[in-house]
Amino acid sequence: MSKIWILLCACVVAKSATAPSLVIIEKAAGHVGFYDAAGKPVKEVSVGQHPHEMVFSSDGRYLFTTDNGVLLMTEKTEGENTVSVVDVAKQEKVGVIDLGTHRRPHGIDFDSATGHVLVTTERPSALLVIDPAKREVVDVYDVEGKAPHMVRLAPDHRTAWVTCTDTSNLSIIDLPTRKVTTLPTGARPQGLEFSPDFARIYVANSDGHALTVVDAVAKKVIGDIPVGSGHSGPVRVAISADGKTALAALQLDHAISFSNTATMKEEKVIPLSGSPVSMTLSADRKLAYCSIQEQDTVYVISVAERKILRSFRTPAHTGPDPVLPLPN
Repeated sequence: MSKIWILLCACVVAKSATAPSLVIIEKAAGHVGFYDAAGKPVKEVSVGQHPHEMVFSSDGRYLFTTDNGVLLMTEKTEGENTVSVVDVAKQEKVGVIDLGTHRRPHGIDFDSATGHVLVTTERPSALLVIDPAKREVVDVYDVEGKAPHMVRLAPDHRTAWVTCTDTSNLSIIDLPTRKVTTLPTGARPQGLEFSPDFARIYVANSDGHALTVVDAVAKKVIGDIPVGSGHSGPVRVAISADGKTALAALQLDHAISFSNTATMKEEKVIPLSGSPVSMTLSADRKLAYCSIQEQDTVYVISVAERKILRSFRTPAHTGPDPVLPLPN
């Protein structure tokens, strides 16, 4: 084998070893980080100050981040008013969308039917619709609640589901008619997620001890799934591929919870080294990613086996939050 061939092979191996597989919001540092499957940093991209959430365009070409401007939502400052646009292939920031008088953007989702981006803002409380091609806000909705946190768009492309943290309610917004239906949740709801069949919505109540379960078709509360111990504090929730397991990040309990969605009972709790702030899944929903922001640590969990597989560290003082797999 020639030396040139050996060198070429080595270059291919080195390139594949550093190919990004995950993207992580580095909230404290104001970055999105590209990482390989083992958790090794590949590249960091500067976005706005203290980004909180992110979403890909439906073709996977762009990543959008909500540049909130404050590290904790309990802070009283005005924060920032931008959404950053990152070219995924180039791993570069290629644009900024100015939100004008709407500040502290947080939740975000992408509408594949229109190509628009949905963003919640805390100051004032609103749901914005953004045209990323024009780089501008094209509509503003009243959420009929305070401090909207996360947003999920239903598969009908017309119904937006928003958790309102300060008013402890779930707002269901019919975008064409602008009608808003509100449902009570537990104390200070944050994360929410659809079941894989979109029949249910699960809401994590950050000052409570349970997940609120909602019939997404009838738009009615089914009941609660109690989770954790006396402290609890579920902040994020994710649902397994078969819809049978709800995973929750318990911020106050320093743990991950696994609950049976049929019996609506918790079945297992795994302790962590600190307070989790996120709970996301791999594309096949076999792996869960849970970040400990204060420790610059990301846990990788087997959903089926309900156990921690490994953990990895992000660079010091980056403060990791949500983790998303890169689109294929």
